Amino acid sequence: MSKPLEELVELLALERIEENLFRGQSRDLGWGTVFGGQVLGQALSAAEQTVPPERHVHSLNAYFLRPGNVSHPIVYDVDRIRDGGSFNTRRVVAIQRGEPIFNLAASFQKLEEGYDHQDPMPEVPPPESIPTDQERAALTPELPTRVRELAMAPGPFESRAIDVLDSPIHPTPRPPIRRVWVRAVGTLPDRPTLHRSLLAYASDRSFLTTALFPHGAGWLTPGLQLASLDHVMWFHRPFRMDDWLLYVMESSTAQGSRGLTHGRFFTRDGRLVASTAQEGLMRVRTKAPTS
Repeated sequence: MSKPLEELVELLALERIEENLFRGQSRDLGWGTVFGGQVLGQALSAAEQTVPPERHVHSLNAYFLRPGNVSHPIVYDVDRIRDGGSFNTRRVVAIQRGEPIFNLAASFQKLEEGYDHQDPMPEVPPPESIPTDQERAALTPELPTRVRELAMAPGPFESRAIDVLDSPIHPTPRPPIRRVWVRAVGTLPDRPTLHRSLLAYASDRSFLTTALFPHGAGWLTPGLQLASLDHVMWFHRPFRMDDWLLYVMESSTAQGSRGLTHGRFFTRDGRLVASTAQEGLMRVRTKAPTS
């Protein structure tokens, strides 16, 4: 297991400080605020630690309320809303310095047999035929120096993007579709709860910016304010984060300074293992904000 992945696994484990209270630390990715996928993964980890191990999360719905500060710990308060014969429901509030910054509702179910069908996986090149994101960043002179350094730094995941913008600074309009191969860098333990928390973390990477593609904009476009507003996930089938997963992202609409993106995770052999959706703020600032 690589050191960045080991650190992320430790972040997601959390410290139990009371029966339904957990404390998590943050990893600074270079932005000064907590990465949304981190608080999403930690909140799911907190919820999973309060349900029986034979119950598996099948859906979650989360709202990002305030930016998190990487310099301060986050407390996760779990509300055991319901423990039924087949389902368990949990609500988690992430609190920092006395204020809620995030909340999550998650539902868990015991495994059951039933009807089974799925959409087919798109035909895409294998991950071995595609450069890594770090290799692409090294060959992109347009990137600001600090951005290139962050992009080339070792991380917990290896990503290989199939759909790449022609220019990170001034991209031309294109259909709102992004397909990325992703896997953890190293072998992970056989703990399904850990793999699901890691998938929640990874599901927020480069998600919202897919909705910028038709508008010839990217996250480096001057005057653009981006922020995740909510995030939904459904878990369908077993998977491992240390095996390749194809993340297919598509945006169906943008309006009112908000964009909506849908995503699907497939295993390399074509099984649909999770679906996602996110609405986010995409505000174009026409003038500098007043202090």
